[in-house]
Amino acid sequence: MTPESVMTIGQQALEVTILVSAPLLIAALVIGLLVSIFQAATQINEMTLSFIPKLLVIFVVLVVAGPWMLTIMMDYTKRLFTSIPGLVG
Repeated sequence: MTPESVMTIGQQALEVTILVSAPLLIAALVIGLLVSIFQAATQINEMTLSFIPKLLVIFVVLVVAGPWMLTIMMDYTKRLFTSIPGLVG
């Protein structure tokens, strides 16, 4: 196992992690921004107001993008397991 192969596996793991987490993080960011704009416009300073919309939107995004995220993770895992004989030998 060469240092280049270790770096490639690490790079692919980081890419998959970013790719899988991006939809949830972007949805939370957008909803947080919209709720903060709403709070600034109405001068409502309730800290729990942003929690429920974020939770609901993240749940919806997880339901919608979940199969795609699972496919990405399964493909990476299959590639990793099939490359084990080449890395050892």
